[in-house]
Amino acid sequence: MPEPLPPPRKRRGRRLLRFGAALVVLCAVAGYLVVQYVTGGAHGPRCTVVSGKADGPSYEFTPEQAVNAATITAVGTGRGLPERAVAIALATAIQESGLRNISHGDRDSLGLFQQRPSQGWGTPKEILDPTYAAGEFYKHLVKVDGYQNLPLTEAAQRVQRSGYPEAYAKHEPDATLLAAALTGTSAATLTCDGRQESTQGSAQAAATGPDAVRSALVRDFGRDALETTAAEVGGKASPSPTPTTTDPRLVTLPVRKDTGPGSGRTLTERGWQLAHWAVANSSALHIERVSYAGRQWTAGNTDSEWRSAGSEAATGTVRILTAR
Repeated sequence: MPEPLPPPRKRRGRRLLRFGAALVVLCAVAGYLVVQYVTGGAHGPRCTVVSGKADGPSYEFTPEQAVNAATITAVGTGRGLPERAVAIALATAIQESGLRNISHGDRDSLGLFQQRPSQGWGTPKEILDPTYAAGEFYKHLVKVDGYQNLPLTEAAQRVQRSGYPEAYAKHEPDATLLAAALTGTSAATLTCDGRQESTQGSAQAAATGPDAVRSALVRDFGRDALETTAAEVGGKASPSPTPTTTDPRLVTLPVRKDTGPGSGRTLTERGWQLAHWAVANSSALHIERVSYAGRQWTAGNTDSEWRSAGSEAATGTVRILTAR
């Protein structure tokens, strides 16, 4: 005789159990895919920022995210804003877009900060320009009274008016590390492996070589970054260093004292900001080597670390060597 069927209640329980198990697996797969999308996959090009202190925390991210983080930082320091403002902006962009310049979002939200054209943030084209989007974020942030002394999540929320106001706080440690490196206050702490990353037609990676590096510098820092007049070293004006090579792939940047409103940064901090900016852009712009302050980063080196360098890594200049 065939075995009797279990009671209907037991059959329903088994179906619910199977359904629940399938849902768990589906969620796990979806979560994995999201992580792979945000991080670029386990084997994609990588960048890493570490603490300036021994055994401190670290944060790993993609070259695409590094380019956007460097742009956000350059816009902030260009306005004479403190490192805290940059950390708030970076944490916001990590939460809103994963530091990706995305062309979609909730309702009409767009870009790094998920700003909405319908709410007066700008046209879609403007918002999808990282430099413009960062500038708009900072313009609203500085209007928040005492934002430097507020909890990061509260300062960000007063700008963003998000439906998830506590979400920014979880990104504060990573954003703080990034801000310290990309403002130059933490030296030789940002590295990338330098491998080229597919950017799906990103305008930021449309061209390479010295001219592309110069254009990107002007985009983020303005034309002052390319000035070749006197550079202040040790408080004294000295002529800009003359390149010791005629290599057409070389871009030499004099490290000049910030003169913008509210600037109080040292020459060394300015130099490390430019050097870290170049490393962050190394995949997109095909940069092979960056030298500054006795240290040198080389694409493809073991761990992509900053190593001791010769006299070409002088404190007065940042030297960027492109692949072509």
